[in-house]
Amino acid sequence: MALKALDVDENGLDDIDNRILSTIIEKFKGGPVGLTTIATAVGEEAETIEEVYEPFLIQEGYIKRTSRGREAAEKAYKHLKIVPPGKAGEDCLINIFLTLRL
Repeated sequence: MALKALDVDENGLDDIDNRILSTIIEKFKGGPVGLTTIATAVGEEAETIEEVYEPFLIQEGYIKRTSRGREAAEKAYKHLKIVPPGKAGEDCLINIFLTLRL
């Protein structure tokens, strides 16, 4: 109940977490994308993302930090109900099913 009041979902992600994930996936095709670019796109300070949000997202397996930038992991796609690139044919029926259930 308290988590709902704070807009935290069943996976422990809040609005900013979800905005970071959707930004990486939808605006930057899953990455890699630099921290400053993500920060600008979501309207947060780069330091805040790096120190507050990113550790949890990495630890929980939603994003990967590479030498080229941040990349969305498969878990992020599943959380946002988006089919990862290259899996469109494989998961087509699942995606249709998820869409119809919403």
